[in-house]
Amino acid sequence: MRREAAFTLVELLVVLVVAAIGLSLAIPSFRTLVQGNRAATAVNTFITALMSARSEAIKRGQRVTVCKSTDGATCAASGGYEQGFIVFVDVNDDATVSDASLVLRVFDALPGLTARGNTHVADYVSYLPSGLNAKTSGAIQPGTVKICAGDVVRHVAISNTGRPRVEAGAAGDCS
Repeated sequence: MRREAAFTLVELLVVLVVAAIGLSLAIPSFRTLVQGNRAATAVNTFITALMSARSEAIKRGQRVTVCKSTDGATCAASGGYEQGFIVFVDVNDDATVSDASLVLRVFDALPGLTARGNTHVADYVSYLPSGLNAKTSGAIQPGTVKICAGDVVRHVAISNTGRPRVEAGAAGDCS
């Protein structure tokens, strides 16, 4: 007589319960990992735009500006950098794209994130031919752009000299 090898219903249910418990423990940490990667990608993209603008301003000997943009051709008046941003040669020194301006790079929207600047850098970051950042009024332009992906918060702090650095933010800091 041959004996069949198989699982009983009780054994199958025990395996399913153990698997469900394991998944319930792993999914929240996986979500935090994904949010952290999305925030890191957004921070790197934004810093790339800033460093590109600074480099182009020095190379061209003209003001180069980074501003938030919804269409990739003009600066947006509202919203944040998550809707996209552009780097352009600011020939009129007014932080707006004119017919004479040259758009150097267009950065697409950052879906599922928020990226908002404080008062000084809420609308634009502008670099002079010296590599320093300054508002169109001539005032220095230090500031911070807060990038949030769920509970993960990163700050891109722009110094008086125009150099950006990344700082960790506190969870819940994106209200």
